[in-house]
Amino acid sequence: MSLSEDLRHELAAITPRSECDRLAELSGLFHSAGSVHLRGRGEVSVHLDVGDPAVTRRAFSLLRAFGVVSEIRTYPRHAFDRGTRYQLHVAGDDRALQVLHEAGVLTSRLMPLERPPRRVVARSCCRAAYLRGALLGGGSLSGPRSPHLEIRSAGIDGADFLARIAGDEGVHLGVLDRGRHAVAYAKGVETIADTLALAGASRTVLLFEERAVMAATRSRANRLANADHANLVRTSRAAHDQLRAVERLRRSGELAKLPARLQEMAELRERHPTLSLRELALKCRPPATKASAYRRLRKLQELAST
Repeated sequence: MSLSEDLRHELAAITPRSECDRLAELSGLFHSAGSVHLRGRGEVSVHLDVGDPAVTRRAFSLLRAFGVVSEIRTYPRHAFDRGTRYQLHVAGDDRALQVLHEAGVLTSRLMPLERPPRRVVARSCCRAAYLRGALLGGGSLSGPRSPHLEIRSAGIDGADFLARIAGDEGVHLGVLDRGRHAVAYAKGVETIADTLALAGASRTVLLFEERAVMAATRSRANRLANADHANLVRTSRAAHDQLRAVERLRRSGELAKLPARLQEMAELRERHPTLSLRELALKCRPPATKASAYRRLRKLQELAST
């Protein structure tokens, strides 16, 4: 299951505690995934189009709590995996139009609103509920690499509104206009976690942070393994060059003429071709430093090249 599906399923299981929260969540749902259809003669119907049955059931339950009758329909998606899409059809009877007006989805003249009036999100709990509804209807979450959360809106006004109510709760969301639609988005583990926590998705926050930590750990382990491999390659090449230098000095008879410390280092390198500089230095008598071992081997190479 993807992070987006985990998020939607957790949010769909949250029960709003008050009527104002239910109204705000319904508003967020319809502003992110709803559409208004004019049927002529002043009649209006509203559709909610989502890709998750859990979200469909949540919207159906919210509408029923307000006494609004709705019908669930399905159709196959034409793009990508041809999965099933769900539509919630709300006929424009008086009760439905009254609730949608109270939720800030329609004006008193039955015109669609891109964002609800401030009264719908006047309280902190209502702002959290509206954000939850928007995430249910148009949210997507990806990560842990390049973590990204975005909430789709029909236009830039709707995305700006989401960013403002999140900002009222201390969470910063960016806004991006993509032409046919707009998004409010968050990047970075901390900002995404704050946004999800505000909406009430504490379990998804823990799952998201766990995946991010695991990804960071794997990345660090890979970097260390690559660094160790590179160090081994460099050490091996250096030891090979040092052995060749010692061999040249031995064949020419120059090695026997060198100071005792250089002869000792040459013999140690021949006996221990895989040891590091620090390990070679500790085998000297008396033990030397890593820098001393490096200088002696370097001197052997310079003498062999002359």
